Order: sequence, then structure tokens, then C-alpha cells
Amino acid sequence: MTLEFAPFLPWTALAALAVLSLALAVLGLARSVRGTGFRLLALAALIAALANPLLLQEDRDPLSTVVPIIVDRSQSQDTPERTAMTDAALEGLKDRLGRFASIEPRIVEVKDPETSDTPTTRLFEALSTAISDVPPARIGGVVFITDGQIHDIPSAGQTAGVDAPIHGLITGKADEFDRRIEVLRAPRFSIVGEDQQLTFRVFDDGRSPGASANVTVTMNGEEIARLQATPGQETPFPFKVPRGGNNVLEFAVEGLPGEVTEANNRAIHLIEGIRENLRVLLVSGEPHAGERAWRNLLKSDASVDLVHFTILRPPEKQDGTPINELSLIAFPTRELFVEKIEDFDLIIFDRYQHRGVLPILYYDYIAEYVRKGGALLIAAGPEHAGEDSIAMTPLASVLPAAPTGAMHEAAFYPRLSDLGKRHPVTRGLDGSAIEPPSWGRWFRSVDVDTPNGETVMTAADGRPLLVLNRADEGRVAMLLSDQGWLWARGFEGGGPHVSLYRRIAHWLMKEPELEEEALTARAAGRTLEISRQTIGDNPGEAAIRYPSGKTETVPLTETGPGLFRAERKMDETGLFTVSNGDFSTLVHVGAVDAPEFKAMISTTETLAPLAATSRGLVARLDNGNDGVRLPDILPVRGQVRVADDRRMAIRLTDETVLKGIDTLPLFAGFAGLAALLFAISAMWWREGR
Repeated sequence: MTLEFAPFLPWTALAALAVLSLALAVLGLARSVRGTGFRLLALAALIAALANPLLLQEDRDPLSTVVPIIVDRSQSQDTPERTAMTDAALEGLKDRLGRFASIEPRIVEVKDPETSDTPTTRLFEALSTAISDVPPARIGGVVFITDGQIHDIPSAGQTAGVDAPIHGLITGKADEFDRRIEVLRAPRFSIVGEDQQLTFRVFDDGRSPGASANVTVTMNGEEIARLQATPGQETPFPFKVPRGGNNVLEFAVEGLPGEVTEANNRAIHLIEGIRENLRVLLVSGEPHAGERAWRNLLKSDASVDLVHFTILRPPEKQDGTPINELSLIAFPTRELFVEKIEDFDLIIFDRYQHRGVLPILYYDYIAEYVRKGGALLIAAGPEHAGEDSIAMTPLASVLPAAPTGAMHEAAFYPRLSDLGKRHPVTRGLDGSAIEPPSWGRWFRSVDVDTPNGETVMTAADGRPLLVLNRADEGRVAMLLSDQGWLWARGFEGGGPHVSLYRRIAHWLMKEPELEEEALTARAAGRTLEISRQTIGDNPGEAAIRYPSGKTETVPLTETGPGLFRAERKMDETGLFTVSNGDFSTLVHVGAVDAPEFKAMISTTETLAPLAATSRGLVARLDNGNDGVRLPDILPVRGQVRVADDRRMAIRLTDETVLKGIDTLPLFAGFAGLAALLFAISAMWWREGR
């Protein structure tokens, strides 16, 4: 209860009136005027009434003590044991704090930030947000339920933002251990076929078993090495990139019984394979109108080293001119097809026929080159249907089609076959989507028997025009017409000869994006994008295996002929395995070096300094019997001065909220009027005597 004033006149006027009253009283006393005391009392009552004194009574309710409970739901907590501990501890805290009517628990569950590619555990950031609307005096304490792996703990010299005890309830066990693997140093780019080296390390966190680690290395899904590594020591690994484009190098360390998780037992490194100066051998059997189409295309590519020979003087053209007087270069058959044949990435026979230039044995060498992984392209003309066709040599063992001996001399539009509309070599060629195709006609093609392999383009009456096939480890393509040059010259509008020729060459050299059957996956932020390329029917659903071990299937939607895709927003980060049928691929969502996976064992050390400074408690929840052990709650009035090693101190607040104010005027109404009349009456009575 307090006394306040609400004067009817300004205080200056009341002060002047009081001075005047006091002066009259002094004058009256000096002259011995009767009733001076009562006159002073009456004036004092009048001044008090004008000052309007009030008695105020406040109606207040006590405010609750806010206790934030920050629950760690990050990926390092996403194990069955830790999840069970966290849930049990949260329920136990709710029950114990619920016994105190003055304590208000404020529960905040913290997951990995979805807007970030780098998963981290940011509990103090969540705490700051949770108490942003609460005065500091109302915070009674903070409780963290976590494994201790927190990545935004205030550093030395910084404050936690609360002036109250900070407690940590730690999940996991005291003797945990975990084995993980990281790629430390590795090239981002590599020239195909050249020696490269990277360095990785196996880590044993916690109590280490001390044994060596078995590591399996795979490249693009195929195992390339098994080796042993000593935990804690850097291990070099030499390798070669087998192909151009994206290559996935995976290191998997064998798991240990009882380790915290196997989610970090694999590491991947993406390497972009670059072909250095592809070596192409182009052999033209004779000068012809289309010869320059191939030459110009290959010469325009700066990454191609082209060796081009045109047979101008075959053995049957003997006119008696001495060899030393000829300006022609002799065809170095032995050097090209025996000594250095393995140096070429692609061999092209352009309208070539067997006329004794190459010994018959050399065709065996070429066929063997193909079977061992080489690439061969036959651009056939009329000579392929004749008696000197190279299809009549040992090279026939790797060719996908044998000529019948007939040529078809009629105008036709090259068309994509049903298979060609889905095949990556011919799919989506400019002008192929309409009928007839919006490109120029050709006028002859070589007739062949039913070919092996894949016929992706057809000539008149559906006859094979472009046939692709595999021969053991190598690849062969046959273009059964020599009139592609008409497109290059712009005849009837021309056609997509550059795209077609380049795709054929790249398919022969095994570029990954031109594989008929392929499964790829990439990450764009937290979005996983899956692509399935096929020349068959709908491949069905894709299966996704998460880093946590759970699996999920997603439907693949056809987005074009032979192309199926799916997208999924991921709530986890780490190494995912995507599979469809016999195909499987790996993709890493989020940053490869994310802190969330670098340390997975639980620890009390991270929160211990803050708990000691704030007189809080850090304790493990594990009771050794598949349950949790919760510390008791200790409510404290005023500042917490001593830490308790068995109980969590909660500082109760003294804050209140004002509900209302009761006002009692002292000189209002009949009471004030009575006092004033009494003083005046007494004054008159005394003066009248």
C-alpha cells in the first residue's frame, strides 16, 4: 500500500497557499489573536483537500519461472538407443517439472537446418530464439538433452545469453567408440588413364579397438582394391580414372561390432575425368565427296589428335613410276596397326575396301583391338557391297552386319527407329520429332542381313542405316551410307550431322552420358535428383537408402523417350545409395565434410565449462540397464551460489504481473467535508469566546 497525491491545483499554487497560511498563523500568534491555531488547522485541512491524497493498493500475480528444454534431434542423435534415451528423458523432465506449479517448461526440438547443405547441431541458436520474448529474470535454468556434439557453443570469453544454471543431460554411453573414414586430399580433375593419388584416413573415436581397418575401394560401382589401413594414420591410394565425365570413388571401412553408427563408414570423392587429346585414326579408302565431312568435324575439336590417311595409290595402280619420284606418303601399315594400334581411342574406316594395302593378318589385329576395349566406326559406301568389302576379311568377326551385296539407290529420309528414339546417340536429334523429318534426303544405302546390336536409324523401307553393337569389351558402329556429307553441305536444308557424328564417336569411346542403360543421381542443395536412362520399358521404382539406414522407394516419371526422373527433398544429409534393378549409384547430399558426421560419440566435455560457470550440472542419462537416470530438481530462491552434483538447480523468479490498482481518496466525500467543517467550526467557536 502506498500514498500518492492527485492535486486539483498545481503544486506551485498549493505551495503559495501553504506559505500564506503559515504567514497568517505567525501574524496571529504574534498579536495573540484568538483561534489562530484552529484557523491554521482549517487552512491545513483545505490545502490537504486540494492536494487530494490517495491510498493505492496494487493487485499482483506472481509470474512463472521459464525453463527452456532444448532437445537435440540432429542426425548424430538418430540412433535407436539415443532416440529412446532422449524420449524417456523428455517425458521424465515433463513429469518432474510439472510438479511445480510455478515452473513453466518451454520445449524446443532442434533438427538439422533444412536451409543449409552442411548439417550442424546448433542448440544455442535455438535457445536464443526460444527465450527472445522472456525477460532474463524469469529464466530459471536451461536443460539440454543432447549427445554433447554441439557446434555453436560459445567460445571462451562469450556468454551463453542467460544468467541461470545450464544443465546437460547426455545420451549415449560413457565407453562409446566409433570408426569413420575421411578423404583428406584428392584431385578434383584427372586425365583419363593417368596415375593419380589421394590420401584418406581412418579415425577411431573413443576407445579404439586398436586393430587395423579393412577398406574396400570401388570406382563407379566396381571394386578396384582392398587394402588395410592403420587408424589415425594417413593412407595414400594410387588410382587411374577409367573414363571421361563424372567418376565416383568410394571408400568403405569395415564396421566394428558395437560402434555407434556405420553411417560414417563410407566416404566418396567425385572426380571429373578429362580425356587428353583423343587419338583418332581416320582411314579413307579413296577420295570422295564426303571425306571432308569427317575430317572437318574431327579437326574442329581441339581435344582430338587426328591421324588421317587417304589411299590415293592402291597396289593395283602400277604405272611404272619409281617410288622415289612419287610425292605421296607411304601408308605406314605396320606402325599404325601393329606397333601403335593400342594408342588410338577410335579407328574410322571411311569407304575403305580391302585391296591389298593391309595384309590380311592386320584385320585380325584390328578385331583383337576392338575386343580388348577399342572403338571402330565403319562409314560404308558402295565398295562395302562389293567383292573387296572389309566384311570379307577377319574383321567380320566384330562387325554387327554383313552386306548382302546389293545397294539401294533411291531417295529416302534417314529416320530414327523406335529404338533410336530412346537411344542416347540419336534421341532428340534436331528435326526428328516430325514426319517426314525436317532434314535433307540421302540417296543410297548398303543392304545388309539382319544385324546384331541396336539399329537406331533406318533408310528406305526400314532398312538398317546406323547400327551400334558391342564386341566383348569394345564397341563398333556401322553407318551404312556415305551420304552424310549432303547434310554438311546444306542439301535440302541439311541435317544434324555434327550432333550425330559427335554422339557416335563419344558413344564408341564410352562416354557415360551416352550409355543406353544408366542410373545417375545428383544433389542440388537438399534435393536429390534421380535420372534413369533406358532403351527398354518403364524401369519401375528407385530405392533410396538413407545414411541412417532407412529405405524408401520413389516412382520414376517418364520425362522423355527413354528418360525417367524423380526428385525428393531429403531430411537427412550424408551418403545415399540409389538403386533400380541391377543398377546402383551413390550420391552425397550436403557438404562432404559436415561437422555432424565428423564426431559421433557422446561427450560431457563440451557443456562442462558452461555448467561449471553457471553452477549447473552435466550428467549422463544411461543407468546401465536400458533405462535413464534423471537428476532431481532443486528449486532455489535468489541466486544459485553453489553447484549441486546430484540435483539440477532451478532459480525461481520473484517477477510479478500487475492485475489492477485499488484507490482510496483520503479527503474525498464526507470524510474530507467533515474534517473541514470541524476545523472551521472550532475556529468560530474559539473566536466567539
